[in-house]
Amino acid sequence: MTYAEYVEKYIEQQPMAAPIFTTEISKKLEAHFQLLPAKAAAATSVAVKRIMDRRTIPDLRFYQKGVYYKTAVTPFGEIGIDKEKLIAHKYLNPDQGYDTGAGLLYRLGLTTQIPNERLIATNAARECMRRDEKLNVSICPPKTKITADNKAYLQMLDALEQMDHAPIDTEEPYQTLADHIQHHHLQYGILLSLADQYYPQKTIMQLAHTAAKGDVKP
Repeated sequence: MTYAEYVEKYIEQQPMAAPIFTTEISKKLEAHFQLLPAKAAAATSVAVKRIMDRRTIPDLRFYQKGVYYKTAVTPFGEIGIDKEKLIAHKYLNPDQGYDTGAGLLYRLGLTTQIPNERLIATNAARECMRRDEKLNVSICPPKTKITADNKAYLQMLDALEQMDHAPIDTEEPYQTLADHIQHHHLQYGILLSLADQYYPQKTIMQLAHTAAKGDVKP
């Protein structure tokens, strides 16, 4: 099997609308043929360009540099790329980001007001909040680097911090949060430690109110 045949087979196996990243193809090519990274990247680039030029895979579409997807025609036009998967790849996975802001409060059941925009705390953000118009999300830097171990804790502390800045309309917000903490087996000691290091004093008070409502393990 040639490099081009390998790339073509890989693309053909991808589900419709799923983002296809040339970086991922290159890594698989590198591993399969034991290539140097630069050679694998060059071979991928040549193979994908040839597929597009010759329309070897007629339903393959270009989205942006390094990103492609397969489409199909429906009565409403062509199916576009799955932007949720793009958001996950760019800002959320693997354990590099989480949803925060008003959308988080809505999903936790603290407010019934549907948010106007989606806000994501992500390691991909630098110093301040900015808007990704193409994916229709805003991103902001987290309080500290997000990891698999602290992601759920930081998200909960974000919710506590944001309670004073959103129209909370559930009758028992602290009970709701306490139930969430218990359900996800979060430890109060870790929450308190992170709150003390990275969040304002008011968040610690909110955490204390929440702990008083539930069986939060120390």
